[in-house]
Amino acid sequence: MLGSQCAASEPVPAHSLWRGQDMSPNMRGALLMTGSMAAFTCNDTVVKLLGSEMPLFQILVLRSGLSAVWIYFLARRLGALHLRFGRRDRMLVALRCLSEIGATYFFLTALLNMPLANVTAVLQMLPLTVTLGAALFFGEQVGWRRMLAIGLGFCGMLLIVRPGPDGFTLHAIYAMAAVICVTARDLVTRRMSSHVPSLTVTLATALSVMSFGLVGSLTVDWVPLTTDLGLGLLAASLLVLGGYLFSVMVMRIGEVGFVAPFRYSSLLWALVLGWLVFGDWPDPLTMAGVALVVATGLFTLFRERASRHRG
Repeated sequence: MLGSQCAASEPVPAHSLWRGQDMSPNMRGALLMTGSMAAFTCNDTVVKLLGSEMPLFQILVLRSGLSAVWIYFLARRLGALHLRFGRRDRMLVALRCLSEIGATYFFLTALLNMPLANVTAVLQMLPLTVTLGAALFFGEQVGWRRMLAIGLGFCGMLLIVRPGPDGFTLHAIYAMAAVICVTARDLVTRRMSSHVPSLTVTLATALSVMSFGLVGSLTVDWVPLTTDLGLGLLAASLLVLGGYLFSVMVMRIGEVGFVAPFRYSSLLWALVLGWLVFGDWPDPLTMAGVALVVATGLFTLFRERASRHRG
């Protein structure tokens, strides 16, 4: 889902799928980030629709299997599929796959039972949780301003999930568990060396999620595939591939401080699609929480950029 780390100094390869020579690198990066968020949010919408007629584990197996096929052929075409990296990186890839399995299960379970915009808004905590995790586990310096922003961001998340008299609902807990898993995934990814091809990692992830779905499928009955369900699964797999492709391309274009905030465009897509497709619109208190999460996330990104420039 995430591709916020950009390498402005790394040139776009000759086989890039879109060059956009008439635009500045920052504008191309912003458009690619927006496209990536649109593709992922549209995928979430399709999966939420499929979930009303198909068990989650069946969705995981079929969508991940189709995605793995697309990723494999793309990786082979680009020559980006190999295991020529060390044992440490292989362990990190395995940890990343486990984190992705947890993130996928918790996120999709929450998605099938909560409004699209609410689940998407909770995931906007990621810039804050990754910053906090880097400080706790990697010893990265985080000033008091960013720590204050992280605290306010968590307050915003509480406004979104709003525990009732009996505490958090199970699905709200799942949404927060997804944030923890994605945070772990991103922190593990930071520790990988540059020798590990992105598409190899992505293929391993898709196969891991598919394998998890196969095990889970032993506990549920599959439903027959109709034309509509088959087309929905095909669309979901292509949207995941498109979102990933755009996120890979954005890593090679523009400045991270300029491009990363466009990640929050996923909220706009979620609000619009949630209203048009499911008839959901967040209440004012939820919107206040969304605004607080976004504001603190943007502040954290800008403070991190300022710290890098000073360094």
